[in-house]
This record gives sequence, C-alpha cells and structure tokens, in this order.
Amino acid sequence: MQQMLKQAQKMQQQIAKAQAELAEAELTGTAGGGLVTATVSGSGELKAIRIDPKAVDPEDVETLEDLVVAAVHNATEAARELTDQKMGPVTGGMGGLGLPGF
Repeated sequence: MQQMLKQAQKMQQQIAKAQAELAEAELTGTAGGGLVTATVSGSGELKAIRIDPKAVDPEDVETLEDLVVAAVHNATEAARELTDQKMGPVTGGMGGLGLPGF
C-alpha cells in the first residue's frame, strides 16, 4: 500500500511538472505560406494573431478568414501534440485527464 502511495505521489509530481511546462509553452501555426500566424499557449488558449498586410484584400475577405482559421487550427494541433508528448508518458495513455480541449 505504501508503495502505491509513493507511486501516486510521484505521478502527481510528474503531472504538475508537465502542466507547468505546458502553461509556459507557446506554439505557432501558420497558413498561406506565413501570411497568417497564430500563437497559442500549451493549453490551447489563443494568444496572438499576426496578419501580413499582403493577405488583406477588401475584395476577398473570405480567403483571409479561411487563413486565420487554418492558422489557429494549426497552432491548436501543435498544442495538442505537445500535450500528448508531455502528458502521455506520465498518464500512461489515460487521456488528457479532463484538460479542456484535449
């Protein structure tokens, strides 16, 4: 029983460390060959959008909207992959432990 408690405490410490690393991480996704860049935190929170002026065409707003969505999706996917990478070994494949969006 004592051994199980020690293992659980160690796992809890590893999870806390991985969560702290994720909170500090910023990941970037791009679209349109870099015309639109989205930055998200390791938890998937959108932090910034950068739009190159070349991507702005008042006659074609839909393309810019699509590029923004694609960049955000790309960055969010990078955050999801980082979460899997950091948490997978700790949780032993138990999933995202109820973390939002994962």
